[in-house]
Amino acid sequence: MDGETRPAALKDADIRGPLCDFFEEKYGTVRFFEELTMGKSRADIVLVTKDALIGVEIKSDADTYERLDRQVKDYDRFFDLNYVVVGSSHGLHIREHVPAHWGVITVERAGSKLDLYELAAPAPHKKVRVTNQLELLWRREFAALQAKNGLHKYAGKSRAFVKKYLLASLPPESLKPQILNILRERDYSIFDETKIK
Repeated sequence: MDGETRPAALKDADIRGPLCDFFEEKYGTVRFFEELTMGKSRADIVLVTKDALIGVEIKSDADTYERLDRQVKDYDRFFDLNYVVVGSSHGLHIREHVPAHWGVITVERAGSKLDLYELAAPAPHKKVRVTNQLELLWRREFAALQAKNGLHKYAGKSRAFVKKYLLASLPPESLKPQILNILRERDYSIFDETKIK
């Protein structure tokens, strides 16, 4: 209409802060990772709770569905639950682009704040594999798993060899909670050890 200005399109950066607040209120204490590589895709946000890895794909008003098919496949391989978070321009059609077990959160401007609404809750699915979740760990985190479970170190062996050894040595029901615990406690300060003073 004449004289009216349309609200500015929501960008990814506008959504992330309020979205993390939303998830903390919903899930309680969680560990967040941003831009975590998994498979051939990158998860916008990953939540690590006591019981699950939760993937979050953000489709802001500026985004398209161009890569979403591939992203959905990777998210489902790595995460127990998945959400797609969309700006209002995608709200009506997003259900056509993600599986029924995905959660959907819509984001709209409400004055100076953002209004987030859970249109659909995520559901567990059968495509996720512990072997894929193990891929999210660093090599030194593999070593921590080996030490905690009294396994051989295999210090000179490849990452692929050690991963196979861990999978053969520990059942999924034992490995899964340990992966979650390691990710919740991940310490990025180890990289300070390599900085030149």
